[in-house]
Amino acid sequence: MLNADQVLAYYKANTESLFGLTGTVFAGFEKLVELNLTAAKAALGEAATTTRTALSLKDPQEFLSLQTTLVQPLAEKSAAYGRHVYDIATATSAEVGTVVQQKVKEAQDAQAGLIDALSKNAPAGTEPAVAALKSSTAAVVGAYESMQKAVKQATDMAEAGFATATATATNAVKASTTAKKR
Repeated sequence: MLNADQVLAYYKANTESLFGLTGTVFAGFEKLVELNLTAAKAALGEAATTTRTALSLKDPQEFLSLQTTLVQPLAEKSAAYGRHVYDIATATSAEVGTVVQQKVKEAQDAQAGLIDALSKNAPAGTEPAVAALKSSTAAVVGAYESMQKAVKQATDMAEAGFATATATATNAVKASTTAKKR
């Protein structure tokens, strides 16, 4: 069975994994902060330039023209920003998911080893109970794998939907801007 050194090593490894995951999450957060600071700085610079341009206009038609020229780049920048946020979140989630899957696999292997040890040392007549334990463990592992596949499919569908929505919105703004220029 398990001794104190094995239990301590188990907790030490899990603590290291937890700190590693925390570092991964903070790195993702740092990327989001950096993205937001860059976007805010760019937006302030563009707002200053646009305001100066708008204040120098003499004709209302020039103002409408300026307004029309700002819509398409804004939509494209918004779509690009959303894509960057999505990419950061997806990358961070993938890193965390990899560690979690590894830990789940380790736990499954440890449980399988424990069940094997129990079955070898089980008293006579407990074979049906050991078989039921093995069967229920296999069912839990199967359910977990099915859940992983479903989450992967949902993530793929969400990513495809995000890409389609972004392209549709950008194309609609382009079409609208082009129509207004005519």
